[in-house]
Amino acid sequence: MENTLRIGDRIAVNKFSAMFSDIRRGEVVVFKDPSNWLGSAPAPSGNVIIRDLKRALVDVGVVPDPATQYLVKRVVGVGGDHVICCDVKGHLQVNGTSISESYLFPGNTPSDSKFDVTVPKGFIWVMGDHRAASADSRFHTDDVHKGFVPLHEVVGRAEFVVWPLSHLKFLSVGHDLSKVPVKKSP
Repeated sequence: MENTLRIGDRIAVNKFSAMFSDIRRGEVVVFKDPSNWLGSAPAPSGNVIIRDLKRALVDVGVVPDPATQYLVKRVVGVGGDHVICCDVKGHLQVNGTSISESYLFPGNTPSDSKFDVTVPKGFIWVMGDHRAASADSRFHTDDVHKGFVPLHEVVGRAEFVVWPLSHLKFLSVGHDLSKVPVKKSP
């Protein structure tokens, strides 16, 4: 997700928004690893005091559960959307609308691989902002969900960077993506 997020950034996640409103295109979301995208979870700490302290912080929702793998990506398509890469100018298209992505990592193209997907209801299509280094939906089309992320795996919206203080900022929504009209059912 560079440069939107930098390595070591800590983010605040709005968990209530995912429970009480629809996930929309352009938002940065946090979700549980849907189909082992990250591989095995790290082993717990051997120090009992540290392990118990971390468990307590997980239980009150201050830190994520290390036994559960989480990813942070931008929502490019929601249920019913037709997403392709790429149009004649090299831009992503969502429901026939070409997208200008100002948040992409400098020098990255929208995608080095071609794809043409229709997002099923109850799922989202996600992509990292550092496309050349992001193993996102495009790279998991052979998993059980075909690269789509089930909405029930979305933990919440990433709202802002809280640490380090020098990186403090609100995370922007991809405005071109948020303006794409909802695809009408036939």
